Amino acid sequence: MPLRSLSSSRAVATRLAVRAVAIALMASPLAACGFWDDDPGYQTQATDPPDLLYNQGLVAMKGGDYSKASKRFEALDKQYPQTEWQKKAILMMAYSNYTSGNYDDAITSSRRYVTLWPTDKDAAYMTYIWANSQYKQIPDITRDQDRASQALAGFEKVVTDYPKSEYVSDSKFKIQVVRDQLAGKEMEIGRFYQKQQNYAAAVNRYKAVVKDYAQTRQIEEALSRLTECYMALGLSSEAQTAAAILGHNYPNSQWYKDAYTLVKSHGLEPREDTDSWLSRTFRNAITL
Repeated sequence: MPLRSLSSSRAVATRLAVRAVAIALMASPLAACGFWDDDPGYQTQATDPPDLLYNQGLVAMKGGDYSKASKRFEALDKQYPQTEWQKKAILMMAYSNYTSGNYDDAITSSRRYVTLWPTDKDAAYMTYIWANSQYKQIPDITRDQDRASQALAGFEKVVTDYPKSEYVSDSKFKIQVVRDQLAGKEMEIGRFYQKQQNYAAAVNRYKAVVKDYAQTRQIEEALSRLTECYMALGLSSEAQTAAAILGHNYPNSQWYKDAYTLVKSHGLEPREDTDSWLSRTFRNAITL
């Protein structure tokens, strides 16, 4: 990941923490909640005052006990539904779970917040936590990429629904990272089919990269692999088109050199058929 992007991500992480602290400072004085910290057997009561529960949660967070904090905010949520206290409780549950690495719980709370209050001033913050909680659980490309798809949807929601929020820049960067991950998954499956000489199935996977992920780093290999598969299928015009597009857009790429050598070995030249699906799809994809 580029250093500039790492710096940007760290800045956003700092803003997340600052945002949580700012919300926490809206709480009542903490003096009333000191008594329970020394009593591990303390249980919340059905009639606990909301400011007591909230402040107890903040004290637990300050002490690094995110499990206890989450329980206090959960009690506040249950005991005071349809109030501002519930809104604060759900937000702090999301933040405390995110900070402690309980990402699935953070996803549950943040999505619930956005569902209940989609136009609230903190909805962008909650949407970003939801997306980032998925992002932090994305596995390598050999495994199912549902997390990546969910993260992509979340970051795109930040950009689309909250275009003026401070999380847009980082979300746009992570959209590119996730899209490259999803393209990489398509390439992995395509290469598997190609090795099995199931060229038609491989082509479908490489097509998906051209159609949906043309602006990722996977596109050069996808075009080169299409050249190989089309030559294997005897579809020389499509192979020439794939090689020509690759050469026009990435003339110094090793993938183009490989595709060019392959086409030439069959007595052909890279030549784009502008009426082919590949030519039309690639033009549309790179102008989005």
